[in-house]
Amino acid sequence: MTMTDAPADAPARWLAVTAVAVGTFTLVTSEMLPVGLLTSIAATLGVSDGTAGLMMSAPGLVAAVSAPLLAFTTRRLDRRLMLLGLMALLAAANLMGALAPNYPVMLAARVLTGVSIGGFWAIAAGLGPRLVPDRSVGRATSIILSGVAVASVLGVPAATFASSFAGWRTAFAAMGVGAPALVALLAATLPPLPGTEQPRGARSGTFSGPLKLVLVLTVLIISGHFAAYTYVRPFMEQVSHAGPVLVGTALLLYGAAGVAGNFAAGARAARNPAAVLITLVALMAAGMAALPLIGQPLAVLVIWGLGYGGVGVTLQLWIMRAGGGELGTALFVGAFNVSIALGAFAGGRVADGVSVTAVMWLGTALTVLAGALIAVRGSRAQRAAVTPAGEHA
Repeated sequence: MTMTDAPADAPARWLAVTAVAVGTFTLVTSEMLPVGLLTSIAATLGVSDGTAGLMMSAPGLVAAVSAPLLAFTTRRLDRRLMLLGLMALLAAANLMGALAPNYPVMLAARVLTGVSIGGFWAIAAGLGPRLVPDRSVGRATSIILSGVAVASVLGVPAATFASSFAGWRTAFAAMGVGAPALVALLAATLPPLPGTEQPRGARSGTFSGPLKLVLVLTVLIISGHFAAYTYVRPFMEQVSHAGPVLVGTALLLYGAAGVAGNFAAGARAARNPAAVLITLVALMAAGMAALPLIGQPLAVLVIWGLGYGGVGVTLQLWIMRAGGGELGTALFVGAFNVSIALGAFAGGRVADGVSVTAVMWLGTALTVLAGALIAVRGSRAQRAAVTPAGEHA
């Protein structure tokens, strides 16, 4: 099936789009589970907070490699079957993590999680044109992307809140048990999606100057965010002296603010992504800097969440303006995942070598640098964009 023979807006196809969005939500929530559970996992498995942070670095790096690798090597296989297999792999990885008796086993489980994330997202990102007609591709793609955005800001806090009552292994087990149900949903809603000789957009993607800028900004913003956010629970426990319930509540408020930020930014970024992005990074930097200065996490994490919640959709819309197409999206996914790994790794080294307070300043510095780059080059790069946001070939 190709873009030209996509069906009418049948309800069944929108169910398929929704199922894929639930899939991306499940994947990204699984990827970031250790953020809210890091202290508990580290204590149980007998490793330092910084070493435990490798649970974030490993899947990010593996996903960045597996995304283009699986997209290319499996290009002739039915994409529906690939999505089902990758979701089944995620179920196995989460159950393996829930039962991990030691840290090496947990790390192996996280590697498998990275394979599933990279392969699933590489396929899911381009499914809109194959499921709905041309006029609805933008809407379908935004729904699929919303799974990533909501998971980034809501999935982790919800898992953290639940684990404060039932333990961290319960969070992994819940994701492991839920994934097979999603396999069944995908199998029931997705039509056959025959593979192609060459991934769509492999020849048409344009590695333009504006696209390069967006990728650099992705690395700075996402690395800065995860350098700090990966260690926000140790900071709240060690510096703010917050208990499990307060930690879970603070992260839930962060998540709610992030969802609001996602939709608020999405409504404005299509016309002027540079202006929206500089506002978002200012909110992020303010939140990161205020945390060590004030020490009270509730209000600060709301500000931080409002900023970060809109980053993903704003960067994606800027890529569309830059004419990146599917190649640009694939590069964005790779840069995003590498940045998660880099941020978590750098934050771990600073947390172990200096303090968890210093990690917040590292995140602030990287985010401020991104804001300065947008201020200097953003408007010029935006004017040079070759494709208006939301326009599809």
